[in-house]
Amino acid sequence: MDGICLTELEQEMQEERTLTKEDIIESKKERIDEKLIGVTFGDVGITNLECNLCNAVDKGEYVKMEHPSVGWVLGQIESVERKTNLSVEKAVEISQGEEVDIEETMIANIKVIGYRDRRGLLKLPGNPFRAGEKIFLADSKLIRDVLGLKEEENGAYVGKLRGHDINVHLNINSIAQKHLSVLAKTGSGKSYTTGVIIEEMMKHEVTTIILDPHGEYSSLAKAGDVKADNYFDVESRGYGDIITEFSPSPEINPGSKPLKFTFKNMKPRKILDMTGVNKTQSNVGALEGAMSRLEEAKGFYNIEDVIRILKQNEEGNSSSVISGLERLGSKNVFSAKGTRMDEIVRENKTSIINLKGTDPDIQAFVVERISTAIFELRKRNKIPPLMMFAEEAHNFCPQRGKTESSEIFQTIASEGRKFGLGLAIVTQRPAKVDKNVLSQCNTQMILKVTNPNDLKAIESSVEGLGKGLADEIQRLAIGEAIVSGGGLSEPLFLEVRPRETQDGGESIKVVG
Repeated sequence: MDGICLTELEQEMQEERTLTKEDIIESKKERIDEKLIGVTFGDVGITNLECNLCNAVDKGEYVKMEHPSVGWVLGQIESVERKTNLSVEKAVEISQGEEVDIEETMIANIKVIGYRDRRGLLKLPGNPFRAGEKIFLADSKLIRDVLGLKEEENGAYVGKLRGHDINVHLNINSIAQKHLSVLAKTGSGKSYTTGVIIEEMMKHEVTTIILDPHGEYSSLAKAGDVKADNYFDVESRGYGDIITEFSPSPEINPGSKPLKFTFKNMKPRKILDMTGVNKTQSNVGALEGAMSRLEEAKGFYNIEDVIRILKQNEEGNSSSVISGLERLGSKNVFSAKGTRMDEIVRENKTSIINLKGTDPDIQAFVVERISTAIFELRKRNKIPPLMMFAEEAHNFCPQRGKTESSEIFQTIASEGRKFGLGLAIVTQRPAKVDKNVLSQCNTQMILKVTNPNDLKAIESSVEGLGKGLADEIQRLAIGEAIVSGGGLSEPLFLEVRPRETQDGGESIKVVG
């Protein structure tokens, strides 16, 4: 071969013979990354560019262009349009079977994301790009650097940047300190995605409480079925060794511990609210009197003791109160000694409050009592910092009307971060969640949503969500999400990674 001039192709083939398979793959990736896609034209600004495409490119793809002052800058394709000279008359000719020459040009609009300066800050150039500047597909390194996609040891690995083999990690401290919302229509993967986030919390030993109205998260204890050659590099794993489950209805939820509350700590008016009995002066007085007598006589008492005292009082007419207490007693959530909070909140462990089979009014009571106790204990530093997930949150902090837990959710959303209490709002109806609570969630994972009212609620509560991204929410595929906050510099399209654990939120088939 000495003295013979090889062509460029022959040189590449000879070099590839000495490279490993991994080297060749990486080399091909780099060549793809350097692919020319077009040239800027027209009036050129700082934040947006128009580009005449010479190669096909998809909406949402990342591109790079060189700026005369700062060097390579990252951008993203916001829209792609095909401009043609096809007139109505020529379209009629085509419909009649005639051949017509069509001149066409592909135009892309590019949003400029920016570059990192010497301090690592994300910035836009201070002056416009040049017309005629070449636009290339962005390389993985530039995407990672500009978007701040670091492989954080303490980050929550939630998936990959859509269309790229780039892992996306969210900052766990940012999630807890600034709260989280997971928003999606039914069947779009809301509970599945929440399960992914909770897996990351457990993996990093974050103390976690899950308020679970339908018993969907019990499956976190069991390993899922992830294929070994998974693109996302995820292995099957169960977390049963660190999960404890509590339920007011343990007979319906086998394996869960009974969840009980101390009746003597209840306020008479609160008790009457739960029973549905009118809070007249006579009813409040009768209940207060019976509870005071028991407090003086025995200290600890339960709901049956109060009923017994009321029945012994021949002078008072307490039949409605007695009936209400008997109904409440049948719910089996009270005892002389309730479940201790240090049993529920355990450092580096996860507790599931499984409310499957529990009446809605009792669910609201349980959520309010536990949320209030957690907030008060965190204020006094009696329990470790933690993250609390509320599934079907629109039932516990609704936009219209109030539930027993509305006030405490508002308090945790506005003040919890000061005391190391993070809140995760999970819902399929964002429009029905208290907007003051939702707007406090500065990390969002948004899956497909189509309801106009829900879309408006999302647009008004999520910072940095432009009109273009809001429109894209309706077109997200199953397993895709828009993620914002959590230490990210701007909203990103994400392919959610597979669950390590079993999915407890799968739809039940009616036909095999």
